[in-house]
Amino acid sequence: MEMIKVVANDINEAQTDQKEDQLLEASDVFTRAKHPVTLKFEDIVYKIKMKKGFYGSNKKIEEKAILKGITGMVKPGEMLAMLGPSGCGKTTLLTALGGRLGPINGRITYNGKPFSNQMTRNTGFVTQEDVLSPYLTVTETMVFTALLQLPNSFTEKEKIKCAEAVMTELGLSECKNSLIGGPLTRGVSGGERKRVSIGQEILINPSLLFLDEPTSGLDSTIAQQILSILLKLANGGRTIVMTIHQPSNMLYYMFHKVLLLSEGYPLYFGEASGAMNYFASIGYCPSVATNPSDFLLDLASGMPSNGSWKEQALVKQTLISQYEKNLADKLKAELTQENENESQDQPEDKQFRRFSTTWWQQFRVLLRRGIKEIMDESFSCLKIIEVLVIAFLSGLLWWQSSIYQIQDQIGLLFFFCDFWGFFPMLECIFTFPQEQKMLEKEIPSGMYRLSAYFMSRIISDLPIKLVIPTVFVTITYWMAGLKPTASNFFETLFVLLFSVLVSQGLGLAIGAMVMEQKSATILGSIIMQLFVLAGGYYVQNVPSFIAWIEYLSIGHHTYKLLLGSQYNYNETYPCGDSGGLCLVGEHPTIKKVGLHRKYYSVIALAIMLVGYRLIAYIALMRIGATRN
Repeated sequence: MEMIKVVANDINEAQTDQKEDQLLEASDVFTRAKHPVTLKFEDIVYKIKMKKGFYGSNKKIEEKAILKGITGMVKPGEMLAMLGPSGCGKTTLLTALGGRLGPINGRITYNGKPFSNQMTRNTGFVTQEDVLSPYLTVTETMVFTALLQLPNSFTEKEKIKCAEAVMTELGLSECKNSLIGGPLTRGVSGGERKRVSIGQEILINPSLLFLDEPTSGLDSTIAQQILSILLKLANGGRTIVMTIHQPSNMLYYMFHKVLLLSEGYPLYFGEASGAMNYFASIGYCPSVATNPSDFLLDLASGMPSNGSWKEQALVKQTLISQYEKNLADKLKAELTQENENESQDQPEDKQFRRFSTTWWQQFRVLLRRGIKEIMDESFSCLKIIEVLVIAFLSGLLWWQSSIYQIQDQIGLLFFFCDFWGFFPMLECIFTFPQEQKMLEKEIPSGMYRLSAYFMSRIISDLPIKLVIPTVFVTITYWMAGLKPTASNFFETLFVLLFSVLVSQGLGLAIGAMVMEQKSATILGSIIMQLFVLAGGYYVQNVPSFIAWIEYLSIGHHTYKLLLGSQYNYNETYPCGDSGGLCLVGEHPTIKKVGLHRKYYSVIALAIMLVGYRLIAYIALMRIGATRN
């Protein structure tokens, strides 16, 4: 491919050389590492606290060791595969090496230095589950990533060209305009999704790349294509570390090094080609020709024995002892003797910026991405039909009511509060739980600031989430025969949209705090139902010891403002059997809520509008603190 190089005519030769070093050829994304990294880890121990025992007061908290003294080293140009049965600690170790795990015992260094923000910008991490937006195309996914990840020394056009170059190298050109897709949306194949995930990480040309089960769920042909891409990256001077469950014979011999784990213990670390000879030297040799990875997994499971649990445990214990006797000291001596060339390490830049782009750039890109996602998600036919049907049914049920049916009109206004309290709250309650995995992937990697994401998400929601209630009110208002003046209509619409924004904020806050869709939905429904009951329509004589709830109720303040948008205190309505007239302000339902001091309710809703979103942001801040 042609070199992607844009050089301005008015810069000097030194600036040109610097930019040429940054604007790599498309093939350089695969053949040349910017800053080679030697990864060393020594005596890695990781423990978690677990509750043990039956339910009740007899539960005890005990520590369980997940990783038990693991040592190794991976140099630039090498690809390390971590093998072992399920639950042996592969993913935990990978997460620790990638700087994404909490406090651990042991020492992990990158070119002799601990993990830092600067290292974050030089590291790629591909999770086992492809965390991609189902509503974006392959091109949009890659371009948005490039715009966020690549530094400002690239222009926007150059970033787009880099994204296109990576897609071409990964063989994604044929599906570049296809949606990523998801459980409910048809999209690209599993192999293409995996290549998109890898492409996102290699856009920044990382020198250290971690992958969790990159071939999981793929057929042998696609798996070989993925491993060939990774081998090409390693041959460019990168350090590649991955977990893999059961690679084929062909895939196994692509690895340079292998780490075999069993129940958190290391059984082997060394050259992939030397694993079979090592185990043969300690008395474990397959009786027939077999795939090395199958044989190693059998060993890690204790399967060469007669099958009893006691014999399996004995095999594992023997292998652990042999590792300590034959390999452990040798590995530690190798790490001690390894003399890293400090002059070739990445220089520590005291003014290093964790983020490649400015806050405003991140906000703009995330806003564009958010609008694209929300447009496809929010304007589903089912959702639009649902709201339109309820709008027309409401208009028919309250068809051309008037002040002569004041109780019916009051019921309609409270229905507005009820429906447009629940609907937007339940919609927004899923926002952050659905995007949790995306946030946990992108924020710790330094792709963007949490504040830029939060503001873009809030603003991208506004125009789209307010269109549907506007249509609803426009239909129902005139069908129901509420006051036919522009001022009354727009006041009613403003109050309802104001309430919708507050309810959205409540949903965002609950979702951000709970981060589990089912639990968040239950909690949100209970809170909103409590607000509805305290709104002033169902219960007019609330006991004083619980009356304070109405001041926190979105429904109460919205109901008060909606009544104020339709009625004045001195208006009259027919009452009594004799056809007399009564003051609207003295109607029992209206009198309890009141038509005066509406500005109190406006202030209360304004505080909730800001307060709920502030709570949501504070709750999300824990995601940015997931890294060591």
